[in-house]
Amino acid sequence: MEWFDALNLARVQFGFTVAFHVLFPALTIGLASYLFVLNGLHYFTRKPLYLDLFNYWKKIFTLSFAMGVVSGIVITYQFGTNWSVYADKVGPILGPIIGYEVLTAFFLEAGFLGVMLFGRDKVGERLHLFATGMVAFGTFLSAFWILSVNSWMQTPAGFSINEVGQFVPVDWLQIIFNPSFLHRFAHMVLAAYLTTAFVVAGVSAYHLLKHHAGTAAASMNLEAVKKMFSMAMWMAAIVTPLQLYAGDAQGLNTLAHQPMKIAALEGHFESQKPAGLVVFGIPNQKEARMDYKVEIPYLGSLILRHDLDSGLQGLDAFPREDWPPMAPPFFAFRVMVGIGLLMLCMGVWSLVLRYKRRLYASPRFLKAAVLMAPSGFVAIIAGWIVTEVGRQPYTVYGLLRTADSVSPIAASTVATTLAIFVVLYFTLFGAGLVYILRQIRQPPMTEEAVLPKSQPTLAGGFVPPSFIGSGRTAQAPRGQHD
Repeated sequence: MEWFDALNLARVQFGFTVAFHVLFPALTIGLASYLFVLNGLHYFTRKPLYLDLFNYWKKIFTLSFAMGVVSGIVITYQFGTNWSVYADKVGPILGPIIGYEVLTAFFLEAGFLGVMLFGRDKVGERLHLFATGMVAFGTFLSAFWILSVNSWMQTPAGFSINEVGQFVPVDWLQIIFNPSFLHRFAHMVLAAYLTTAFVVAGVSAYHLLKHHAGTAAASMNLEAVKKMFSMAMWMAAIVTPLQLYAGDAQGLNTLAHQPMKIAALEGHFESQKPAGLVVFGIPNQKEARMDYKVEIPYLGSLILRHDLDSGLQGLDAFPREDWPPMAPPFFAFRVMVGIGLLMLCMGVWSLVLRYKRRLYASPRFLKAAVLMAPSGFVAIIAGWIVTEVGRQPYTVYGLLRTADSVSPIAASTVATTLAIFVVLYFTLFGAGLVYILRQIRQPPMTEEAVLPKSQPTLAGGFVPPSFIGSGRTAQAPRGQHD
């Protein structure tokens, strides 16, 4: 098979667009929940810094949400152009679930997003808090449906195949709650929360470093910066162990339902009993061996079987034409696990510094937090490679091959659209990324910096409604604006 044929170009195009798209939902799922927490903390405590942080991250959430919507549309477009055979065969299952996602999650997000962004001073704080919660729930629900259909492709259930080769639903509960869904859903949501936590931690650490260096703006709200750094590191310390547990549970589930994928990401061409853990090696697919292998005896059996004497199947236990390419999932899995261990180290380090009351005063830790800011995105891309490349050569695992899913389309056509997508994505989303980076370079500001100097105030700091344009409201007792 030629590399530049329609099939491989279509795979590259889909992989490129999905890799871009998945970054935005990962951030918006976490940021939406973070905004809901900040809004709730402000509502119940009346502390202005929580509203300052809400307004600060609201702008970044808005742009990320918009770019996620646009990039998601392109993915569905490819189902009809490059993968029409797949769409035809899986449409009776894929179509309704995507429809459920639009009718529930997307409509929920769209219905309350405007209220969350612009309606605080018009609908009252209580309804505004409710709207923020609905946007957060909408992002959660969107992940639910998308992970459900993707998990069904990994572990299909609840279907039959009709006389024309289409997958038709028999039991929707089995389709939605297929064997791998709950494991993968939990793993992805926790990954989104960790991604957001380390972005927030990196941004706040950047501003704390500038404060220690004496180069921070005089109007920077230092207490707000410290608060968001503290919240982010609490999230890292609590969620990272949960994520490692969820990852282990998903690994056991994958072993039960997709043992060939486990053999690929573990680097086992040959079945072993007991099985070691291949820490490093260079897969030689042609010769079916692992070159330059560094292996820890027994550890593979202990991790995946929880038993030192149990064996693991290698790729030699399966027909060679069904083997996935080993190198991409093998290396991506190690990147993902390595980042997870680094996140765990950061969480433990933060607890030690918090105990010593030096959480905001350690330049080494703050620099590490800045470097770890994009780590969640890298881990998610790596995890996506493990999941999707490890499923090859199938689109529906064990039932529908990728080669039988592609549209009857010329390679030149796919190459042209791929080139267009590359140019547009790097131009448009690059501009969006530049704007986000410029936004986070500006720290949360104090009240004096947020409000115009000429703005009149009344006794007690009350701001007349006609001057409330930035989202800052008067610090009146709770319920006064309801």
